[in-house]
Amino acid sequence: MNFFDAQDQAHRATRRLVILYLLATALIVLGVTFVVGAAIYSAGETRYARTVGEFVIAESPLLVATAILTAVFIVGASLYKTSVLAAGGSRVAMDMGGTPVTADTRDPLRRRLRNIVEEMAIASSVSVPEIFVLEKESGINAFAAGYTTGDAVIAVTRGTLELLERDELQGVIAHEFSHILNGDMRLNIRLMGILFGIMSLGLIGRMIIRGGRPSLLSSRRSRGAAPVLIVGLGLAVLGGIGVLFARIIKAGVSRQREFLADASAVQFTRQTSGIANALKKIGGYDEASYLRATDAEEISHMLFGSGAKLSGLFATHPPLTERIQALDPDFRDSDYPAVNSRQYRAEPDQTAMQSFAPRSADALQLPTSISDSVGHPAVEHVAFAQQIRRSIPASLYEAAHSHEYSYLLTIALILDRNGRTLDRQLALAEEQFGAERARLIRRYYDELAQIGAEYRLPILEIAFPALKHRPAPQLEFLITFARRVIELDGEIDLYEYCFYRVLQINLGHAVNPSRRRTGRKSSRKAVRRAAVKLLRVIADRGHDSDAEREAAFHAGLDHLGKWAMGTDYRADRTATVTILDQSLDLLLALGSKGQQSLLEAIGATVSHDGRVSIVEAELTRMVCATLECPLPPILADNQPT
Repeated sequence: MNFFDAQDQAHRATRRLVILYLLATALIVLGVTFVVGAAIYSAGETRYARTVGEFVIAESPLLVATAILTAVFIVGASLYKTSVLAAGGSRVAMDMGGTPVTADTRDPLRRRLRNIVEEMAIASSVSVPEIFVLEKESGINAFAAGYTTGDAVIAVTRGTLELLERDELQGVIAHEFSHILNGDMRLNIRLMGILFGIMSLGLIGRMIIRGGRPSLLSSRRSRGAAPVLIVGLGLAVLGGIGVLFARIIKAGVSRQREFLADASAVQFTRQTSGIANALKKIGGYDEASYLRATDAEEISHMLFGSGAKLSGLFATHPPLTERIQALDPDFRDSDYPAVNSRQYRAEPDQTAMQSFAPRSADALQLPTSISDSVGHPAVEHVAFAQQIRRSIPASLYEAAHSHEYSYLLTIALILDRNGRTLDRQLALAEEQFGAERARLIRRYYDELAQIGAEYRLPILEIAFPALKHRPAPQLEFLITFARRVIELDGEIDLYEYCFYRVLQINLGHAVNPSRRRTGRKSSRKAVRRAAVKLLRVIADRGHDSDAEREAAFHAGLDHLGKWAMGTDYRADRTATVTILDQSLDLLLALGSKGQQSLLEAIGATVSHDGRVSIVEAELTRMVCATLECPLPPILADNQPT
C-alpha cells in the first residue's frame, strides 16, 4: 500500500469513526432518556398518568430536555478532551508520565534512542519528533502521538531502552514512523477525544451511586432516594456499554493498521529480524508490553504492543504470534525466548564526527516513481541518514540542538548561498538581533558553505525540536524575518524559498498543532491553474534552453490528465514568493489522487533532461512537504562518508 492509499484508508476510517460515534451517542441518549423516565415513573406520584403512553405525553418536555442535555454532555466531553489534546503529541506523552530526552543527555540508552529517531526523521524527510521516555514502565512498548509530522512525538518505555538491541529498537521506531507518515496519529488522537465523551457517563453514574447510597441507607423515607439511585445505576450500566462501544471501535480501527506499520518497518530497515525480535522479546518477557504506572486503556490503540490484557473484539492489536509469523513464517509459540531484564547492557552510540564530503549536484537521482517513494523511505535512505547525522560538523550539530543557537542557525540556513545579498541580509540580522548574534549567524553561514548542500535540510530537521520550545510569538517572528531575508533583493531564489516554506509549515504546526492545513476555497479551475503555474516554474528553473523547458513542461502535463491538454508553455520568470505561496496554498485542496498525479507530473518535468539539480530536488521535496507528502532524500551516487 502506497502513501496515498494509506491516507485514503485513514480518511475512510475517520468517516467510519464519526458514523459509529453518532450511532453510539444516539443509542446512549435513548438509553439515558429511558432510565430517567423509568426513575420518575417508578416514584409513583399521583400527579403522574397511570399508563406509560399518558406518562410519556405528559412528561415529554422533561424527556426531550433529558435527551438534549445528555447529547450536549457527551459531545461537550468529547470537545473538552479534544481541546486538551490540541496541544499536540507532547501533551499526550506528558500525561502518560513521559520525560523528554534532552539533546545533552549522557545516558547511553537515551543517546542511542535520539540518534535512531533523528536518522529515521532524516530518512523520511520530516522534522525530528520530540522524544520521551516512560521511566516507570518496565514493559516493552512505544507510541507516536501528534496531529501532524510537525508536532509529532515518539515515546518509549524504559523497558524498551534496556531490553532491545539497536536493530530491534530501530525496528520499533520504524514502526512508529509508519504511524506518523500514514496519518494514523491524527486518527488516534481523534479516537481519544471522541471516545472520552462516550465513556464519561459511566463515571457520572458511579458518582451518583456513591453519593446516593448513604441517603438511601440513612433516610427513613427512602422513596425519594430510590429514583436517584435508579438514574445512577442506569448511567453506570450505560457508561459500561459506552466503554464496550469505545473498545470495539478502537479495536476495529487499530488492528489492521498495526500489520501495515510492521510491514513498513521492514521496508524502512530492509530486514525482518529487528522488529520480529522485538516482538519475540515481548512474548518471552514477564512484563510483556503492559503498562503499569499509566492508564493503558485510554491509549491502547496507539501503542506498539497491546499495553493491557485485551482480547477478541476488544483487542487493539493482532495476536502477537500472528504479527511475528507475518514477518517470520517459521515461528511457533514454543520459540519465544526467555528474556531477563538484567541481561542487556547498551553500548554508547556514535553521535557526530568531523568527517564530511560534499557531492556533485549532477549525481542526484530522482526516484522512478515519486508517488511510490512518498512516505516510504527505503534502507538506502536510512543508511544515508545515518551517514549524514554522523558526519555533521560538531559545532553545527550542537547548535541545531541548542534552544538558543538553533534560532540563529536557522537564519544562517536561509541566507543567500551565492553571496549577492549576504551583506544586506547580515545587516538586517544585526539590526534585529544585535552585533554578537549577527557574527554567530555569519560563522554558521561560513561553516555551512564548507559542506555539501545535502546537509542543509537534515540540519534544519534536527533543529525543529529545539525551535518548537520557543514561545509562539518568537516562532511567528522567525517566519516573518525569514521571508524578509529572502525577499530583500526583490528576486526569488528557489533554493532559499524551499527552506522558507519548509520552515513555515513546520513552525506553523508547532504554533497550532491541531489546525489542519487545507486549501483556500476556490474553484477546481483555479486549482488546476495553480498546478500548471507550478510546473511552469519548475520547468523554467530546471532547464537551460527554451526548447528543453517547453519539452519538460509538456512531459509533466501528460500526467495531469485530460484537463491539462492544450495548455501552452509560457516561461514565468517573474515568480515571487507571494505567487508561489498562493499556488501552493491552492494545491492544498487536492485530494490524494490529485496529489499523486501532481507529484508524478513534477517528477516527469524535473527528470526530462536526465539530470536533477539541487534546486530541482529541494523544490520537489518542498512541494511534497507543503502537501504533507514527505519525500525521502533524493540520493546521489557519491554519498557522504
